[in-house]
Amino acid sequence: MLMAEADGVVPVRSRRAGDVAVVYAGDYLNKLSGERIERECYNKLESGCRALVLNFRDTELVNSIGVSILLGVIDTAQKKQAHLIFTNVNGQTAQLFELLGLTRHVALAENEQAAFARLAEHSIKGDTSGH
Repeated sequence: MLMAEADGVVPVRSRRAGDVAVVYAGDYLNKLSGERIERECYNKLESGCRALVLNFRDTELVNSIGVSILLGVIDTAQKKQAHLIFTNVNGQTAQLFELLGLTRHVALAENEQAAFARLAEHSIKGDTSGH
C-alpha cells in the first residue's frame, strides 16, 4: 500500500531497471496526476535514465489536459534523446493517442516485457529515435 502525501494524493509509482525508468500512470490522467507523472519522468531523465516506459495498465481515462502533459513528456524525452514507450494502453486510450497524433512520436508496446525487448533491440542497433 502506498502512503498518501500531505495533500491526500498517492504519489506516482516508478521503478528503475538500469538506465530505464518505468513510471506508472494512475487510473485517471488529468492535470494533477499528469503533472506528477511529468515531474517523475523529468526527474528520472535528469538522474541519468536513457529510456522511459510509461505504463498505463491502471489508466481508465485520459482527459485533454492529461494529453497535453503527455506531449510535454514526449518533447522532454526527445530533447534528451531518450526512448519513450507507452505500455498497457487500453483500446479507447490507444485510439485517442492515435487520433491526436501522439503515436507518431511515441512507441506503443503491449506490456513492459515487450517495451524492454524493443529497447534492447534499439540499443543493439544504436537507434535513439524511440520508435
